[in-house]
Amino acid sequence: MDKVKVYLDNCCYNRPFDDQTQLRISLETQAKLYVQLLISNEKIDLVWSYISEYENANNPFETRKFSISKFSRKAKYYPIESREIISKSNEIIKAGIKPADALHLASAIIGNADFFLTVDDHILKYQTNEISIMDPIMFITHWDKEVKNDD
Repeated sequence: MDKVKVYLDNCCYNRPFDDQTQLRISLETQAKLYVQLLISNEKIDLVWSYISEYENANNPFETRKFSISKFSRKAKYYPIESREIISKSNEIIKAGIKPADALHLASAIIGNADFFLTVDDHILKYQTNEISIMDPIMFITHWDKEVKNDD
């Protein structure tokens, strides 16, 4: 069985830097950090894209930017800008998703990610049969029930 491939959007990477006094944020942070551990331990593969690179390069917080950039080096797949990604993102925009978010989703789909992880409620409502969209908590629940047992 091929390794599971996950794509994390920018808000997911930044979750550990958010206000951890809010329970939802704290739980999502812990789940996201567990996903990173799975990636670091090579249990799952990371998909990182040019739009992730662009957004992180424009992160105004140097510590966050450095931390995320360092982690991005663990990526096994890196979809670059292409007509296919732009076309797919235009389809996604028509469904009401913001352009940058649509580029992330399109990059994940074209990059053959199995899961798109986000903490953005608007993106979590988007439905497609091309990729599973989940928050990190939902992914960990799925991982523990479905995937981990197949190892």
